[in-house]
Amino acid sequence: MKVQRLLGERLSGRRLTEQEALLLWGSASLHQLGAAAHQARLCAAPPEIVTYVVDRNVNYTNVCYARCRFCAFARGEGDPEAYLLSREAVVEKVREATERGATQILMQGGLNPKVGLKEVAALLSAVKSSFPSVQVHSLSPPEIVHLSRQEKRSFAEILSALREAGLDSLPGGGAEILVDRVRRELSSRKCTAEEWLEVMRTAHNLGLRTTATMMFGHIETVEERVRHLARLRELQDETGGFTAFIPWSYQSARAPLGGRTAGGYEYLRTLALSRLFLDNFPNLQVSWLTQGLRLGQVALFFGANDMGGTVMEEQVVRAAAPLASANEQELRRLITSAGFRPIKRSTLYEPLE
Repeated sequence: MKVQRLLGERLSGRRLTEQEALLLWGSASLHQLGAAAHQARLCAAPPEIVTYVVDRNVNYTNVCYARCRFCAFARGEGDPEAYLLSREAVVEKVREATERGATQILMQGGLNPKVGLKEVAALLSAVKSSFPSVQVHSLSPPEIVHLSRQEKRSFAEILSALREAGLDSLPGGGAEILVDRVRRELSSRKCTAEEWLEVMRTAHNLGLRTTATMMFGHIETVEERVRHLARLRELQDETGGFTAFIPWSYQSARAPLGGRTAGGYEYLRTLALSRLFLDNFPNLQVSWLTQGLRLGQVALFFGANDMGGTVMEEQVVRAAAPLASANEQELRRLITSAGFRPIKRSTLYEPLE
């Protein structure tokens, strides 16, 4: 009875507390969570529409000193598999993507000690000057923190320089779980939870919109998962700068940490609870890359209203596990067969058709 009351109050507009979210996680059935999350989604976003973006991921370097325990992509300096793409190579990848209809480029790399602000700015400038209409949705808070430490300049100075070079928006990578106990065990050399949040706060205050992510299903507790959501909700209350939230499951197959990968049941519960808790996030994105296309389609009834991107050439997550792939036609078909109308969007969720 308490579960139904809580869900009814949430759908009537009352905000859930962290304790109430934990109660729902422990007591509500998958059906109850999913039904309520879908109703919340129908109120938060156009009910008949599911959006998607045509994009390409470009990982410009795999050299990284962070050595996160969940990452199978990074290489050390001098490793025979280490690489740093030239500006010409990156521009060519963007050209190929635009010829296939891409409107967004997500460039990210490792924390490479030999790549500073000058090199990153030149890379962004080369892409933006060659393709002015492409949304450069690139880098991540850990990369901004890395550049800030390296250059001994503030987050605001780094972000302003990158925006001048061509940065349009910031993806929410590197969030993992925004609790420092977890971060010390998973990625002790990377930014702290507060630094991640401060980069996003600074970006929003400078007029840069961002997304937010959560990688779950590794060493975190459910309480820490909910604390992560609460910290995002608090910052969104303050700035309103997040466009979307993307939860995705830790991929264990080739990760140094080992363990197991969360299955579809846990993914759908996490997605549904996220929609119910994050009442100030208009968009929740499906992680079909980690869950597969069929479960991604099911996720449209558990709180998600966006299918994400075509994710051409993603390497970081795929290094940890064999994952799904899809083109624009496949995403549109999945959306249509689920009973929704597919709409191609920009990075900022503006309709492009």
